[in-house]
Amino acid sequence: MMSLSIASPTSVSFTGKLGLSKSSFHGVRIAHICPALAPSASTLRTSSGSSSSASSRVVMMAKKQEELKEIRTKTTEELNEEIVDLKGELFMLRLQRSARNEFKSSEFRRMRKRIARMLTVKRERELEEGINKRLSRKLDKKWKKSIVPRPPPSLKKLQEEEAAAEAKEAKESA
Repeated sequence: MMSLSIASPTSVSFTGKLGLSKSSFHGVRIAHICPALAPSASTLRTSSGSSSSASSRVVMMAKKQEELKEIRTKTTEELNEEIVDLKGELFMLRLQRSARNEFKSSEFRRMRKRIARMLTVKRERELEEGINKRLSRKLDKKWKKSIVPRPPPSLKKLQEEEAAAEAKEAKESA
């Protein structure tokens, strides 16, 4: 059985099977007591979930910068159209999740982040034009009311595939 006792703020006595004697006290450090049981920096990194290395983080950052450049090249109308499409796709993902269908859960985060980037670029442009917050919200309300509901691109693609399959079946039966 091990025990730890603090005699004074400057010394610690540790008795146990390891046979360590008094040392100056700088907090409890497991690495000083038993280096074999101390977790290394690499195991701490992998156990916390961020197992990606620094080089992959740089690559991801470069991809984000590239995506931002791509977004900034688009006009505001194109941004609005793509925001509507992505929100529709997000809605379709939510439907798939509620229906217990197979889907990629990482798509939720990716789409939300992309929508946020687009809205950020849109707001940056408004600030450049001198549009204040109140007017921006007013314009957003008008824009949201003017949106005509339409199926997202993935649903359109699915409908086209179904129509093509039905046309093929009709040809074969005729």
